[in-house]
Amino acid sequence: MALTLHMHPLSSYCHKVLIALYELDIPFEAAFLNLGDPEARAAFLQLWPVGKMPVLEDKAEGVVLPETSVIIDYLNRRFGGSLIPKDPAAALDVRLQDRFFDNYVHTPMGKFTWDLLRPEGMRDPFGVEQAGRDLNTAYDMIEARMATRTWACGEDFTLTDCAAALALFYAEGRVPFGDRPNLIAYLERLKARPSYARVLKEAEPYFHMVPR
Repeated sequence: MALTLHMHPLSSYCHKVLIALYELDIPFEAAFLNLGDPEARAAFLQLWPVGKMPVLEDKAEGVVLPETSVIIDYLNRRFGGSLIPKDPAAALDVRLQDRFFDNYVHTPMGKFTWDLLRPEGMRDPFGVEQAGRDLNTAYDMIEARMATRTWACGEDFTLTDCAAALALFYAEGRVPFGDRPNLIAYLERLKARPSYARVLKEAEPYFHMVPR
């Protein structure tokens, strides 16, 4: 298999790339990472010393890529996809909104998860409270935006929706959406999208491992 995605089925950022792979119907091999295994961890660090997943390896092209947005951009160009529009202005909006979901939904959502993994007495209640405020600000912005759109950037499913699906799915479990019907409906559309429904189905056996 020319393409290998080094990943874990619970990793939210891995979900983002998996959605793109399924949207574009690209064959690939999923290499599940167990970073608790010293040998597996050492091998992965040889590939990408930062040690964060996912990483895409394209053996046919001699390419190793980290960072989800870069991976999806590469896949979209290599396989002739439609996840990033050809029109420059539309592409700019897609890339901007992709960064919005990664930075202002996914990042504060992750604060809740990482705080739960800290030892007792070393947690950060102030940081978690701030993350909750940041999420509510982002929710309000998405609620207004989705009043006139099917997908995050219009009527076409794009890179932005790959980012939004995982971020909103996990964020809603940390800070509920409340009275935001457009946001709620958008997440339901994302979960019903065949590509993300498949990702969630594959992750289902591992959900009991998510910190609560």
